Amino acid sequence: MEMKMSCVCLVLGLVLLMTVSSNAQPHSIEGHPDNCCFSFVTFEIPDKEILEAVKTHPSCPKTGFVVKTKSMGRLCKKDLQEI
Repeated sequence: MEMKMSCVCLVLGLVLLMTVSSNAQPHSIEGHPDNCCFSFVTFEIPDKEILEAVKTHPSCPKTGFVVKTKSMGRLCKKDLQEI
C-alpha cells in the first residue's frame, strides 16, 4: 500500500510540474477576445483624437470596430460611418 501511495504522489507531482511549466499560450494572442466589443458608444469621436481603428475579430459575438483614441483610450463603434 505504501508503494502505491508514493507512486500516486509522484504522478500528481509530475502533473502539477507539467502544468506550471507549460508553454501553452492563451487564445488572446491572436487578438481574441482583446479585439471584441460587448458594448458600443453612440457619440461622435473627433477625427483628431483617433489613433487607430481595427475591425473586431471574426469570432467575436458582435461585429464592430475598436477605435483607439488619444484621450479616451479604447472605444467600440458599430459602424465607422458614425465616427
